[in-house]
Amino acid sequence: MDSSQTNRIEQFLCKKRENDMLIAVIGGKLQGVEAVYLAQKAGWKTLVIDRNPDAPATGLCDRFLEFEFSLEHPVPQDCPAVDLILPAVEDIDVLTAIKIWAEMKNIPLGFDLDAYRISSSKLKSNALFRKMNLPAPGPWPDCRFPVVVKPDQASGSRGVEVFNDAKALFSRFSNRQDLDNMVIQQYLEGPSYSIEIVGSPGKYQALQVTDLIMDKAYDCKRVIAPTQLLFHQIARFEEMALAIAEEIRLNGIMDVEVVLNNNDFKLLEIDARLPSQTPITVYGSTGINMVQMLGNLFLNKNSVDSEQKCERVAAVEHIRVSGADLEVCGEHIMTLDGPLTVQTDFFGANEAITSYAPGKKQWVATLIFTGSTHEDVTAKRQNCYEQIEEQIH
Repeated sequence: MDSSQTNRIEQFLCKKRENDMLIAVIGGKLQGVEAVYLAQKAGWKTLVIDRNPDAPATGLCDRFLEFEFSLEHPVPQDCPAVDLILPAVEDIDVLTAIKIWAEMKNIPLGFDLDAYRISSSKLKSNALFRKMNLPAPGPWPDCRFPVVVKPDQASGSRGVEVFNDAKALFSRFSNRQDLDNMVIQQYLEGPSYSIEIVGSPGKYQALQVTDLIMDKAYDCKRVIAPTQLLFHQIARFEEMALAIAEEIRLNGIMDVEVVLNNNDFKLLEIDARLPSQTPITVYGSTGINMVQMLGNLFLNKNSVDSEQKCERVAAVEHIRVSGADLEVCGEHIMTLDGPLTVQTDFFGANEAITSYAPGKKQWVATLIFTGSTHEDVTAKRQNCYEQIEEQIH
């Protein structure tokens, strides 16, 4: 380790003690909200950089800088000195530009672009699973209907469609060339689960498994921890996720999602970036802060270990209020009304990340509930709904 790296680590530790760390979050949408929320829980100051001054995370951060990254303009103008860059975007050109900025200014970058290039393509990810002989849904046409069709490069539920037979599939895709860059797999019924891996080659930590509840459009509407999986199932899931991290030589954070079908895990996707929803849930349940872990990894490279507090039950879900209607929806709704703010004791929820204001008729919220048991959390959720219903009627 050279003297400049030693000095930077010493400066980081000093600033961390003084709660004077400034982290630049690039992108103010869902992942940006997650990053800012957790950075502030770590006691760090946050700067959000986005081209949209009304992006959801702009209401949470300490500072905002309007800027559009490009390969021609990779260095943001009038940017204050920052200690760590954490991308929260999925545009490969923007990510490449951010890496150029980090290298030019010698700023630590909490992101693995090489791993992301693999994980951002479902075709490349599925090829990786086959190479490693890991279980995944069967590819079409070597599988039965129903099938699920996913865009290669889109994340989450964007563009996901399910077809029950060939007639429906080719009615939707009359030009079969449109399917060339799509992933087509057998659609498997069953509950979905997620796990994050943080670390660098040779030293990875598998974090808490979370249960994912989807809406009718296959978008995640609720995350619950701890998981209801059995111990041996958790161990198997961790084993697969750690093997993938080692295979792609991950340096940062990765999310792995599976479906449990006929008592067997099938890999759905990997994402080598900070996810949304699950980090906040894990923090609420265990006290483990994934953004703080990334800071430790990229600045204080001694360890990625994070101490878990006594495990509590946590649930994170998303609601939309429109007039007198309240609906639990997938997380996409959280981009529809910003900027957002964090409010505590929100109609009985422990916390909410929300666009709510008194008298406002249409608003969204990510509700965060914690309790000692699942029954406690369920009771809190029901009480919260009742309080909101009473207020909007």
